[in-house]
Amino acid sequence: MAVNSFKEDESLQEVSKLKTLGRLFRYMLHYKLPIFGVLLIMAYCIAVSLMNPMIIETAIDKYITLKNFPGLCRLAIFALALNLIMILMVKLRMYIMAKICNSILLEIRQELYTHIQTLDFHFFDSRPTGKILARIMGDTNSLKDVLSNSVTTLIPDFITICAVVGIMFIKNPKLALASLASLPLMIVGIWFVQSRSHTRWQIHRKKSSNLNAFVHEDLSGIRIIQSFHAEDETQETFDVLIDEHKKSFMDAVLYADAFGSVVDFCWGLGCVSLWFTGIVLLGVDVVSVGTLIAFGTYISMFWQPILNLSNFYNQIITNISGAERIFEILDTKPEITDCETAKEMPEITGAVSFDNVSFSYDEETKVLKHVSFDITPGETIALVGPTGAGKTTIVNLISRFYDVQQGTVSIDGHDIKDVSIESLRKQMGIMTQDNFLFTGTIRDNIAYGKLDATEEEIIAAAKAVHAHDFIMKLPKQYDTELAERGGGLSVGQKQLLAFARTMVSMPKILILDEATSSIDTKTELLVQEGIEALLAGRTSFVIAHRLSTIQKADRIFYIDQGGIVEQGNHETLMAKKGAYYKLQMAQLEDVI
Repeated sequence: MAVNSFKEDESLQEVSKLKTLGRLFRYMLHYKLPIFGVLLIMAYCIAVSLMNPMIIETAIDKYITLKNFPGLCRLAIFALALNLIMILMVKLRMYIMAKICNSILLEIRQELYTHIQTLDFHFFDSRPTGKILARIMGDTNSLKDVLSNSVTTLIPDFITICAVVGIMFIKNPKLALASLASLPLMIVGIWFVQSRSHTRWQIHRKKSSNLNAFVHEDLSGIRIIQSFHAEDETQETFDVLIDEHKKSFMDAVLYADAFGSVVDFCWGLGCVSLWFTGIVLLGVDVVSVGTLIAFGTYISMFWQPILNLSNFYNQIITNISGAERIFEILDTKPEITDCETAKEMPEITGAVSFDNVSFSYDEETKVLKHVSFDITPGETIALVGPTGAGKTTIVNLISRFYDVQQGTVSIDGHDIKDVSIESLRKQMGIMTQDNFLFTGTIRDNIAYGKLDATEEEIIAAAKAVHAHDFIMKLPKQYDTELAERGGGLSVGQKQLLAFARTMVSMPKILILDEATSSIDTKTELLVQEGIEALLAGRTSFVIAHRLSTIQKADRIFYIDQGGIVEQGNHETLMAKKGAYYKLQMAQLEDVI
């Protein structure tokens, strides 16, 4: 397994951190009332915190110095009551903010998941599933501290800093200047650290995404890994990725921890400057003991919020890349969307037309070149040809999983771009090569094709594809619980259930892309009988490499070199002895 395929990191457009934060904080507008309550609580807490140094100064200068112990006791009881209430308010604030933050994370995760489901195949083709999971789960969780601290740290600490500075300058401007002398040094230090920290946290997020993608793929393909004894190779790849993840984290943390060190150093310088100015330069005759102690408390109240804000900024630098990655997906517009004038597709009969259709996945190599054909309602069309010729592309265009670059695809005379995607696809039954089954009961998996299907419809669909017999032999029959991807069932059984899921919707147009590839010959004959009875009068497109399954098709299209090389029924094409005949003969030789 190539390590480089997982080392390629996703590129993100440079976005202003303030813009990203502003967009993130807009989610808080949905919780105005509880946040207003939190702000009131914090206003009380800030007021008490600012009063505490004044209470200490009063206790020293007016009560302890004058030996007024009754007054000191009354002041102590008053201060104790204020602070006990503050402690209770802090607990209440933490509870409310935790509730708000969890609600916002839930909202973001739901919005992200809902949006991802609207994106087209091109988005998923270009991203491993693990990287998408990393954004839904890990990146979203990383926002919790930022959201919480934006209210509980940013606002109160900023107000506290402004209030403390104002009080210090009012009480003694010289001591205030001395206390803040190291502030310019802190600003330079913080700027230096943050300019390097954000880039390193972005790199770490990408390494986390790479690791998540590898683990998801590795576990999904564990049977293949064990079958080919590739455990050592995958372990080697994992070791490389985990080492990159560790190094990127250590590199990021190295700068993240520097925030606190810068603030602590400047805090210490500020304290030294305060005591030197108050004791040596001004003297105790000018500055009372109570005032000096009060300033010592105020300087702590100044630098502690700055330390909190630096930690908060550190959290922003650490986690803002998670928000950037989330918003990058939310800003990704689906390429396949309803036009502004899209109408509901009326009930269709199944007439399909391609008019001069061309298509390319990469805008360079044309998969289809000027393809045109008309299908009458109820026709069964088989698509055959070499791998990569464009067979699956044709049915993907009919389903509008991709849009044509040139030409028109229409159903019953309606250009499929002019009708809503939902009204188009709900009249189709699509079964691909991937017989994916969900965790749940067999009944749930069959009903997935028609969520309001009755018990009779579910059983009828299962009987039509001859899945009913094996289901009834299971311990709980239709209530049998399936593991992820249908673990515990044979490949053929999983294919039959996927077939029943498609059949239950009773589609007007049926698309079968290698739908019988995993079913044994005997079962395939039974399924073919069921299909013939169930799909009478329905338009169907069948892609099959096993040519024995499509000999009864009304028409067979041999697809190659971007177009239809041959078309006709089985007998016509065999008599022509062209590309289809050669393919048929080659398969017969393989059987012999």
